[in-house]
Amino acid sequence: MRPIRFKFSPTKARAAVHWMVCEQPGIDLHAVLKACYFADKRHLNEHGRPVFGATYRAMRFGPVPLEIYEMAKGDPLWLADLGADRYPWTLVDGFRLRPGPANTPPDMNVLSESDRDALDYGLRTSAGMSFDERTAATHGPDWQAADLGTMRYEDMIEESPRKAEQVAYLRETSRFLRL
Repeated sequence: MRPIRFKFSPTKARAAVHWMVCEQPGIDLHAVLKACYFADKRHLNEHGRPVFGATYRAMRFGPVPLEIYEMAKGDPLWLADLGADRYPWTLVDGFRLRPGPANTPPDMNVLSESDRDALDYGLRTSAGMSFDERTAATHGPDWQAADLGTMRYEDMIEESPRKAEQVAYLRETSRFLRL
């Protein structure tokens, strides 16, 4: 059976991380990654698609969107896709993100209104919790089902009478959706 997989959107991820760093300079990496998870999961359940389409790994301290983690750490892998020389933030002390030297505003036009709403929810939720609270809040059934492996979008979809239909639809179409 084909798993639900989306094509990751590095453009949306850069805009989202940049926005979070501008909103809360010095935000820690854990808060950013969990904000992305909360946003993706909420958008998936409300609108039938995630914001970013990241690959989530169930790690000890909760879900980690791998591509966004690479970007946040400054890994140059995604720069070519973005047509950029650097990210608009810097990682300091190994876990805090601050605006980069150019201090430019994030390009929020790459995010739909529903994406921005989900992202705002994700940041408010994540930033309003301690490290331990975020970790506990993200160790739900979707994280547990992954058993420290790759998480499945199927498991992120909340139980409802239409869940089987939604999963079947996304299994067939997710790889073609433009996020």
